[in-house]
Amino acid sequence: MKPPPFTYHAPRDLAAAVRTLAEVDGKVLAGGQSLIPMLNMRLAAPAHLVDINRAEGLGGIEADPAGVRVGALARHSEVERSGAHPLLTRALRLVAHPVIRNRGTVVGSLVHADPAAELPAVLAVLGGAVRVARWDGGAVAVREVPAAEFFVGPMESAVAPGELAVSAFFPALGAHDGVAFEEVARRHGDYALAGVCAVVTPRGAKVACVGVGPVPVVVDLGDLVNLDSGAPDPRAAADLRAAADLRAAAEAVREATEPEADIHASAAYRRHLVGVLAERALREAAREGAAARGA
Repeated sequence: MKPPPFTYHAPRDLAAAVRTLAEVDGKVLAGGQSLIPMLNMRLAAPAHLVDINRAEGLGGIEADPAGVRVGALARHSEVERSGAHPLLTRALRLVAHPVIRNRGTVVGSLVHADPAAELPAVLAVLGGAVRVARWDGGAVAVREVPAAEFFVGPMESAVAPGELAVSAFFPALGAHDGVAFEEVARRHGDYALAGVCAVVTPRGAKVACVGVGPVPVVVDLGDLVNLDSGAPDPRAAADLRAAADLRAAAEAVREATEPEADIHASAAYRRHLVGVLAERALREAAREGAAARGA
């Protein structure tokens, strides 16, 4: 199939891009791994297509002690190879297939806001943010949207018409934090039936769930799972706490989710699966963090 007719724009910098978006009702093309199939299947029919691939200053990966900022044109594969953030790297290995990761963008995946995608969950569990720009009064205006406000609904983000997401910020982990990402898909590279990414710190744990709600489901488990069990060997600490605490944590995660049934799985199966994955992810993250603490 072929896309419907559209007017093509190729701005050369951020100002030109947002000025164009302010003037026309159009879609942004970055990686195009979601947009192009939607155009070809006539699920989207924008009158204008704004290609930002030639716009200067929208790529790159910047890492500092506070975290990692990923530009709008940074490809999945580029960010994965950089190893700039442990949880982001693990999530990217689960995204689709290499040929798609070579072209798809991290920020584009966030804006697409698919509740079955991995990257929105990573941004949500870390408490990150997306920087959004627009043309306002003859100049570029920028706002920072926290992850808790960025994902509005299934396939819907807080990026308003006329705005462009220019970067995403993923906060850094602590030296003794552990992370994990677990998911189950029909085939590797397919969207997950359910998934869980976990962050366990010496103070507590938090998870974000994939595919079991209209947006990433974030569950703060408080100190139900942490690395301060009082055991003399921090590597043993996670195992000592696991039997009771992880079962309780998994049940708390199940209760927080609102899965829906589809042709791939029932709601009951997804709810059961997300609990199993939560227990696995929390155990792995707790062990990793405890090992780092004892190193």
